[in-house]
Amino acid sequence: MNRLESIPVDVQNTASLTGNLLPLLHELHHALQTYAATGATHSIDLNSLPMAPEEDAQLEQLLGGGEVRAQLQALGNSEITETAIPGVWRVTHRNADGAVVARLLEITDCPAILKTQHQDLADGVQRLETLISEGS
Repeated sequence: MNRLESIPVDVQNTASLTGNLLPLLHELHHALQTYAATGATHSIDLNSLPMAPEEDAQLEQLLGGGEVRAQLQALGNSEITETAIPGVWRVTHRNADGAVVARLLEITDCPAILKTQHQDLADGVQRLETLISEGS
């Protein structure tokens, strides 16, 4: 038997890979540096990037999971999860049928969707005033 025939070969299909994972990581790095230095937030629409399923899975593995996870129900379910990289968040929005309509990476201290909308504060004040007046 030829010695070359005894060497195991693992052929991986790289034809379907897009090569976008490393540039995406560089974009995240630059955005996180900018956010740390200036406070400028950044959002990356993952649905707009051509990525192979293998690259998507690798991105999930590389970013890992953090300590915070939130779910929001409004016009469909949304899931907001912190990654293991402080300041980098995964945000996934689904429609009423459960189909993914947006997949984002947000570079911020807290994704905007979790923050109280300023226009809702007046309603909050009114509700508390009602509770107080009903309680007295």
